[in-house]
Amino acid sequence: MAKTTSFKRRLAASKMTIKQQRPWPATVAMIALIVGLGGAMAMWTYDLGRSLTGFEPKASKEKIQNLQKQVEELTAERDKLSVSANTVESQMNIDRSMQKQLTDQIKTLTADNLKLKDDLAFFESLMPSATGPEGITVQRLKADMASPNQLRYRILVMQGGKGSNDFNGELQYSLTLVQAGKSVMMQFPDPKAGDAAKLKLSFKHYQRLEGLISLPDGATVKSVQAKVLDRGQIRAQQSINL
Repeated sequence: MAKTTSFKRRLAASKMTIKQQRPWPATVAMIALIVGLGGAMAMWTYDLGRSLTGFEPKASKEKIQNLQKQVEELTAERDKLSVSANTVESQMNIDRSMQKQLTDQIKTLTADNLKLKDDLAFFESLMPSATGPEGITVQRLKADMASPNQLRYRILVMQGGKGSNDFNGELQYSLTLVQAGKSVMMQFPDPKAGDAAKLKLSFKHYQRLEGLISLPDGATVKSVQAKVLDRGQIRAQQSINL
């Protein structure tokens, strides 16, 4: 029994000491083979994934080039439209400026035309002054609304006859207004304003005056009367209705 046991132990010991030795170059080659196979599998999986998702380098490059071309075309079109818009806007600004200039010229020409008519009537009225009766007369009185609260007046005062002396006096307006449904009288210049506010007259043959009269809010002018005063006495007067 003891011999048998001893034999088994020797047999086990001999089995444990037997070991097959593999050369290290073969081991390195095996590792390289495994790594190579793994890399190949990874590349195959990557290419398979790209093909399944439709991502191909060549196709993507062409798409990018096409998109870049479209962007360039759209940018060029945008720049072209921007230039056109600026040109149109500039032309519109020029047209508006020219229209304003024409409107201003029309207003100026209209005012000049009215002034020429007034001058013509004025010189026509001067012609008989040398042979006409002596005395102070109001040849022309005009009034119109310059704004809702302002009345514009124009008047020509003349002295007829030969060898007349210089006339010194003042001009005063009496306005008939309607305010809040009631008739109101207004004097211009205001007698309480003092000597500095008076409309002075000083001439030998004629004198023209024009200006603006400020009106009370909501007042409507019905008639205007102009009076030529000499030391408080009325020498001439004229009335008009509006």
